[in-house]
Amino acid sequence: MLSKIVIILFLIAILYSLGSGLVYLVKDKGGSDRTVKALTIRISLSVILFLFLMLGYYTGVLQPHGVYPG
Repeated sequence: MLSKIVIILFLIAILYSLGSGLVYLVKDKGGSDRTVKALTIRISLSVILFLFLMLGYYTGVLQPHGVYPG
């Protein structure tokens, strides 16, 4: 259950970073590097989430299942 909460929090943080990057892109019109920083954070969070998922699968904490488990 904790792993699901962590995954959802990571996805929310990724979406927030993506949205803030869009706002900075429109608001600053290329005047600052806040857009690049926001998108760098988004990519970093995505890589960390991917590594977390791979580690969870490797240790057996996360079990993959199909559309119709069982």
